[in-house]
Amino acid sequence: MSAESALMGNYQRLPVRFVRGKGAWLWDDRDQAYLDAVAGIAVCGLGHAHPELAATLAEQAGRVVHTSNLYQVELQEQLAQALCSRTGMDNAFFANSGAEANEAAIKLARLHGRQKHIREPAIIVMEGSFHGRTLATLSATGNRRIQAGFEPLVQGFVRAPYNRLEALHTIARNNPNIVACMLEPVLGEGGVQVPDPDYLPKLRKLCDEQDWLMILDEVQTGNGRTGKLFAFQHHDFQPDVLTTAKGLGNGFPVSACLARGKSGQFFGPGSHATTFGGNPLACATALKVLEILEREKLSERAGQLGAQLLERLHEALQAVPQVVEIRGQGLMIGIELDHPCSELAQLALQQGLLINVTAQRVIRLLPPLIFTDQEAELLVNRLETLVKSHCQRLDAA
Repeated sequence: MSAESALMGNYQRLPVRFVRGKGAWLWDDRDQAYLDAVAGIAVCGLGHAHPELAATLAEQAGRVVHTSNLYQVELQEQLAQALCSRTGMDNAFFANSGAEANEAAIKLARLHGRQKHIREPAIIVMEGSFHGRTLATLSATGNRRIQAGFEPLVQGFVRAPYNRLEALHTIARNNPNIVACMLEPVLGEGGVQVPDPDYLPKLRKLCDEQDWLMILDEVQTGNGRTGKLFAFQHHDFQPDVLTTAKGLGNGFPVSACLARGKSGQFFGPGSHATTFGGNPLACATALKVLEILEREKLSERAGQLGAQLLERLHEALQAVPQVVEIRGQGLMIGIELDHPCSELAQLALQQGLLINVTAQRVIRLLPPLIFTDQEAELLVNRLETLVKSHCQRLDAA
C-alpha cells in the first residue's frame, strides 16, 4: 500500500507537494516556486515561515504544550483579554477549529432559547453559507451539495436568502421559535458575496427588536482579512456572539467563540468543553499573531491593497465577456465567471500560482496580508493571462 493510498479519499488534491515556504511563496519538492494567493484558505495571513511565529512556537514548545482545561492556563486568560479588548466582547471559549467555535455558538443560541422557555429553539441561517463540517454546522450550512448523504440533518435551522432583510422580517412574523440569526459578514465559500452596506446594521436592529442573538461567523473574515481586525468593525454595532479561527493561529489550530452580555454567561461548569482548546502553545501563537497584526498595521494594509487589487483586476479583465463580476472586501476577492471553472486551479498551478475556485464558478483570492505591491501586480498579470486564455479556449471550442 502506498502512503497516498492509505489516506481516505475525501479530498481532491492538486498534484503538488509543498516542502517549504517564505512570505507569500511556497516551493514544492522539485524546488518550483508558487505565488500563494490562497494562504491555506485564509489561514496564513502573516505568510509562511514567519520568523517571530517560528520562534514563539519553538520557545513555548520548550516550556509546556498542553495541560488541559482541568487547570488554569495563564496564556489562555491573556488571549481572552486580548480578543475581548479588541472586539468589545466580554468572554471567550477556545477550541481548535472554526467548526468547533460555531458549534459553541449554536449551543449558546439554544441555551438562550431555553431561558426564553422555547422548547424547540430555531436559528436563522443563510442560503450559500458555510459554517463547518460537523453534523450541526453542516446542517447550518446553506449548501445542499455538501449535506447530501449525511441525512438526517440536525433540526432547528431556518433558511433565509442572504442580503434580503425583508425575508428575515417575514420569518420573524411567522416563526415564534427563532432565537438567533447566524451568518457570515461576507459569504466565503458561497462565492465572496458582500452584502449591502446597511444590511448588517439593520439586521442588528431586527435582532434587538426580536430578542434574537446576532451570531457572526468571522472564521474567514476575521483577523484582518477585510481591512478591519473583524469585518463587523466596518460598522457601528457589535454582535452578541462572534466566532473566529483560520488566521488567528496562522496555521496552528486555534479558534474562539466570543460572547458579550448575557450570552457570555450561558455556559456553566460541565456544559461545554474541549480537550485541546486553548492550550498554552495555541494561545502563545495567537497572542503573537495579534501582536504582529497590530504592530505592522496589517488590517489597514489589507484594506488598502484589496482596493488596489480590485481596481487592477477590473482594468485587466473588463474586456472579458465571461467575467460576470469582480467583488470583495479587503484581501477577500472573488472573480465570478459565467460558467463552472474549477479546472482553473489546476491551470494556475502550472503557471506557478495558487488560487481557489468556490461556488463552482468564482475564483477566490485570499492572499497573505503581508503581500507586497509587486506580488499583487504579479498576481494580476498571471490571472489576466490565465482567465483570458481559458475563456478564449472555451470560445474556440
